[in-house]
Amino acid sequence: MAVDDGKRAVRRLAGRADQVGRVSGREPWREILRWVSRGRLGRRRGWPVVPVLETPWQDTVSAERPGWRERAARLEGEVEFAFAVDYQICRRCCMGWVEQPYTLPEYQRCGLASAGLAALRQEYPGLAWHTLGGHFVDSRPFWDAVGGGVPGGYRQHALCRHVS
Repeated sequence: MAVDDGKRAVRRLAGRADQVGRVSGREPWREILRWVSRGRLGRRRGWPVVPVLETPWQDTVSAERPGWRERAARLEGEVEFAFAVDYQICRRCCMGWVEQPYTLPEYQRCGLASAGLAALRQEYPGLAWHTLGGHFVDSRPFWDAVGGGVPGGYRQHALCRHVS
């Protein structure tokens, strides 16, 4: 695929951020076992198996953070995600967190991260959005750009007590 064609396809993908397929990832039997055993039994070992969905964007369990979700976008016909970010929300505290947004280098500055984060804010209105860690110096312009006008501004904030 030519570079210009690829960037056009990515911009179209960014425009489809509202077309999200979902996999709950819940395992009620495991949750009950963990609750009954006070966390001693039912722990997950290894990486969760996440199916590939037919939608351009997908919302699944995070492979890196237990209890978190991942929002990701894949170009049609591609194996690798063009964009992905882990997120967690607490409706009680009206807060959301995002961690490790990643866009493939050839598709950076095409609007995927902005579209993905905006779609999360639209799905979870009224939340202040943060990150857990400090930002690298070279990523500050990104966070300033996507955080402008966003409650919380994607500034560093610890998880609340309701989120593990």
